Amino acid sequence: MANGLLFASFDFSPSQEDEFHDWYDLEHIPERLRVPGFLNAQRWLSVEHPKVAVATYDLTSHAVFSSPEYRAIGYENASIWTKRVTAIAKRILRFEGDQIVPGDATGPDAAAALLSVAMNVDPAAEAEFNEWYNSEHLPQLGSVPGVLSARRFRSAGPGMERKYLALYHMTSIDVTKSDAWKTAANTPWTDKMRPRFRDMLALRCVRYHRDD
Repeated sequence: MANGLLFASFDFSPSQEDEFHDWYDLEHIPERLRVPGFLNAQRWLSVEHPKVAVATYDLTSHAVFSSPEYRAIGYENASIWTKRVTAIAKRILRFEGDQIVPGDATGPDAAAALLSVAMNVDPAAEAEFNEWYNSEHLPQLGSVPGVLSARRFRSAGPGMERKYLALYHMTSIDVTKSDAWKTAANTPWTDKMRPRFRDMLALRCVRYHRDD
């Protein structure tokens, strides 16, 4: 059961591309998948900015970050390679969160594309924002042909740059250009809520595949 998520995105243009991918593929992800509570790891590259990388990890719970196994490889115990690469690459967003909707789903392995949308919201409109997202926006986008899953997350604690994150796994990133998507994404209620968004970050990505 996946109740938690780790989302990490980097602009790796300042680093050596081969080293960045080698670090992620050969050390960073294998380390984390050995930690109890990490269920999977998926890597993505931005369509608009191919030197922007995203990694998503489904977790049993965000409490995994407090476990001895994670602490042995994270924080001050991160490897020399991790410290080197992350000091060079520019972090865009790190998000640790709890799954709001549907509650315990994992990202489908068959997805070829991912849309991530992270944001804060005007506190005065937060209750309506969540009602709109949960009852209209997420279900309508999730029902668009080509969308394999639609999930929402809330940040797990203070200190996160964005409070909310939505992930849409798709058969193709072109799904976001379809008439069905545009209809689902542009309703009167959506138009009402958009001025309440704060610090929105949207990344349209395709699945990363390692060239061996």
